[in-house]
Amino acid sequence: MIFLFNWFVKITGWLPYKLLVRPKIYYEDRSVQSRKIKGNAIVVSNHNALLDFAVTMFTFPTRTLRCAAAEVMFKKNFLMTLFLKLMGTVRVDRDIHDFSFLGKCKSILSKGGVVEIYPESRLPNPGEERPLEFKTSAVYLALESGAKIIPIYNNAKYFTKDPMRIMIGKPIDVRELYRDDLSEKDNIENINAYVRGKIIEYGNQIRLIDEGNEKQ
Repeated sequence: MIFLFNWFVKITGWLPYKLLVRPKIYYEDRSVQSRKIKGNAIVVSNHNALLDFAVTMFTFPTRTLRCAAAEVMFKKNFLMTLFLKLMGTVRVDRDIHDFSFLGKCKSILSKGGVVEIYPESRLPNPGEERPLEFKTSAVYLALESGAKIIPIYNNAKYFTKDPMRIMIGKPIDVRELYRDDLSEKDNIENINAYVRGKIIEYGNQIRLIDEGNEKQ
C-alpha cells in the first residue's frame, strides 16, 4: 500500500511540482551518486519549509522515501494524518523524547529501504542562522545500520521566479570516519558536524550559482 500510494502521489504531483518549483539538480560527483539510489540509504537534508519533503521525494523519484516527521504533523487534522500514514511516514514524538522511531527506521533500512531525515528537527525561526544545529539521530542510525548517508541541499526557492536549486552530495560512509581513539559520543558528534558541514558547503556552492545568475 505504501509503495503504491507513493507512486500515485508522484505521478499526480509531478507536473505541478515541475511547473511551480522548476527544479535544477546539481551534483557533487554524478559518477558516484545520481538521482538513483542503490540499496539502503539515509537521505539527510536542510530544512526550510514543510514542502521540503516533496522536493526530496521528486529528487529521488525511483525510490520510496520513508520520512521521519515530528508528532506535530500528525496532529494537524485527520486528512494530514491519513496522508502521512499512507506515505509510510515515521512518527517522531519529540515532546516525550521517544526514540523508538530509530528502531522503525533501522527496520526499514534492514529491508533495503530509504529513510529521509531532517536533522535540524524543526523549521528555523526568522533571523536564525541556517542550517540549525543537527540532531545526531541520522549519524547514530547510519552507524547502527551500516547505511550510507546521502546529504542534499535545496535553496528554498518556493513559488518564486527563481528555480529551486538542489545539490546532491556524495554518499558518506560514516563507519569510515569512525576513529577508534575516540569515544562513541565524540565520534557521533564529530561525524554529525562533518555531515552538517557538507550541507553548508553545498549551500555555499548554490549561493554562488544564484549570485552568478543574478549578475547576468
